[in-house]
Formats: sequence, structure tokens, C-alpha cells
Amino acid sequence: MAAITASMVSELRGKTDAPMMECKKALTEADGDMAKAEEILRVKLGNKATKAATRITAEGVVGLFVAGDGTVGAMIELNSETDFVAKNEEFLALAKGCAELVAARNPADVAALSALPMAESTVEATRTALVGKIGENMTLRRLARIEASGTVASYVHGGSKIGVLVDVVGGDAQLGKDLAMHIAASKPKSLDASGVPSELLDTERRIAIEKAREAGKPEAMLEKIAEGTVQKYLKDVTLLGQVFVKAEDGKQTIEQLLKAKGASVAAFTLFVVGEGIEKKVDDFAAEVAAQAAAAAANK
Repeated sequence: MAAITASMVSELRGKTDAPMMECKKALTEADGDMAKAEEILRVKLGNKATKAATRITAEGVVGLFVAGDGTVGAMIELNSETDFVAKNEEFLALAKGCAELVAARNPADVAALSALPMAESTVEATRTALVGKIGENMTLRRLARIEASGTVASYVHGGSKIGVLVDVVGGDAQLGKDLAMHIAASKPKSLDASGVPSELLDTERRIAIEKAREAGKPEAMLEKIAEGTVQKYLKDVTLLGQVFVKAEDGKQTIEQLLKAKGASVAAFTLFVVGEGIEKKVDDFAAEVAAQAAAAAANK
């Protein structure tokens, strides 16, 4: 049996917002497996235990560029240690310059982007020099580029913490703007069901079966209940299945909106700064205690 530490309980609580004792019970049942414990809480507490999916755990900005004719769009994520640095003008200029380079030069990955020329040097040398000047580490995390089948629309939100590129075929500029804003707000995982990883569907199906079983549903009904849950999940996480955030009737889906406008979405990309990055949390009390112990030992 794995030892369940206070830090493990705290981490799971931070991910799920579940009560502390429920987190400890789940970790004990899962023998310390964090992912399994989170799944156990999903079964017991439902969607109250899904906070981890949208938690922002690092600082930085999304740099975004779209060509004037809308044929090409590019985004990068540039991370920093603090939000203070993320507002620095030189930091923002680096993010903007990197996005422009991605659009113009189409580098294969971050390493290729880092080697491209910038300001009489390279992107990497420019980054390193800025790290030395500001005294805080910063990293290029990821990039994306879209060559439009139609027209690239874009949107940034929350001080450039969220960025969206969407390739819209047909429609007009307002539709593109509305779609980009919807994606930023609703954070779909894919365009349609074909883009949702099978492991996510397996997890939803497994949780639905366990919840139905705990509720006393007959075994013969479990698969049908699970399939209904999966279909609801797909509507929630696919762009075409989601209800449009500006729908006047509160029912019109993105798929219905596009059909009404005679348009389609060829692709989209969503960046949320720090998504999936574990942010260091300092234990101030432990640090003070350690310093006091060190001081006492040196007397």
C-alpha cells in the first residue's frame, strides 16, 4: 500500500476541488495513483471533479499573427515564471516576432523556430539575451500554423492568455469572429467526434457504468446508459456539437449555425497559456521551519 502524503492530497484537491477527506479516501483506494484517484472522484462527485482540465498553471502569453488577406495564421506560446514578466514590452515583442516568423517561415517545431534569424541574431539568442536582461527564465513551448482553405479568423482573450485560430470556409468576417470567440469560451477538444481520443471516450464510458452501477441500475442497462453518456460528452467537447454561446434560443449548435450561414470549419487551434504545466507551489511554512532549523544548527 502506497503512503498517502499531505502533498498528494493537496495536489488532488487542487485538481478536482473535492473535499480533503474525499481526496484522501480516493488516493487510498487508488493506492496512490493520481489519475485513478481523480477518476474515482469523478464517479463519486460527478463533474465537480473536472477542474483540472481548465486550470492554468503557468505564466506567459500567446503570440498571434494573421496575414492581412487571411490566408495564413500562426500562434506560439511563450512562457515566463511570473505574470509580471509576461506583461513586459520586450517579452511581448518576442512573442509577436516569433508568431510572425512561424507564419512566414513555417518552421517544423520549436527547435526549428529557435534557429531562425531575429534582430541580427537568432530567436534563441534573442531569448537568451532577454533572460539575462530580465533575470527570469522564459521558454518557447509550442507553435501552430494554419494555411487557410477559406479565411483564418483569430481571437485573443484575457491579456493574451487564450488564443484561437479558426479556418472558416464561406460565411463572413463576423461569423469568423463569433466562431473564434466561441472556441475561446467553450474550449472544444476537436472539430467533431473523429478527433476525440479513444482513451477519453473509454474513461467517460467507464465512469458512467460505475455511476450507474452504484445507483443500482440493472446490469443489462449499463452499456446503453454509458453510450448515452458518451454521446452527451461528445456534444460537450466537439465544436460542431456545442451549443453556440451567442445562440438566442440557447439551443442552436455550431453545426446548425454553420449550415444556416452556408459555411464550414476546416480546422481550428486553441492555446491556453500554461495548460497542462505543473506550476511549482512553495510551502512557505516548511521553508521557514527549515531556515529556523538551519539557524539553530549553526549556533
